[in-house]
Amino acid sequence: MQLPPLHPGRILARPNRFVAEVALAGGAQVRAHVPNTGTLMTCWVPGAPVQLSRAESPKRKLPWTLERVDMGGGWIGVNTLRPNQVMAEGIAAGCIPELAGYGRLRREVAFQAEAGEAGRIDIALEEGSRPPALVEVKNVTLLDGAHLRFPDARSERGRKHLALLTAAVASGRRGVMLFALNRPEGERFGPAWDIDPAYGEALLAAAAAGVELLAVRMVHTADGIAVGAAVALDLVRRCAGPRW
Repeated sequence: MQLPPLHPGRILARPNRFVAEVALAGGAQVRAHVPNTGTLMTCWVPGAPVQLSRAESPKRKLPWTLERVDMGGGWIGVNTLRPNQVMAEGIAAGCIPELAGYGRLRREVAFQAEAGEAGRIDIALEEGSRPPALVEVKNVTLLDGAHLRFPDARSERGRKHLALLTAAVASGRRGVMLFALNRPEGERFGPAWDIDPAYGEALLAAAAAGVELLAVRMVHTADGIAVGAAVALDLVRRCAGPRW
């Protein structure tokens, strides 16, 4: 995926979850929108290099958008609008073997389980040799030693998506939970047991019910993001108490 033109800067402060104060390379200070509902835990420290995009729309209250942060190991994608597009492009190009071979890809698809649970799933794959698939994409930036973990805050919405994917499997579809690992560090992926043990339990239950779990690296280039290699899963519960 090609990113819009990027502008360098450094973090000054984060007055609230959706706003960052940034010093641009030329010295000007701006406020930027942070399109991320998470805490950005392990992705935020004053002085860290960042890259911003700028929208020229007069309707935007904050024309600047925070795109990437570098905590010393390379770019971390913090704009949660990007992973869905990157993964959709990667799936269409056959870059994720487990999801290759479908002739039709749709995004933001409504799904309702027979029991009445309803919601939207990021990607639907159809017209393939395997059953139709519903794929939910989650942006992963939380670094815990050698592990990347999700979520970085308690996520009731995340558990709802797992329930929808489980219902999809029960209906004869494939249900796929695709974790988009949006930073270069980390060798394995697992749930953030210390932060949201209920999500970890729900993830294990969904996997036992047939939901497929994939963790795939996103690779940042100078002006874009591409799909990289799969990363091993480690779902073992390790809860040593708060350490964040």
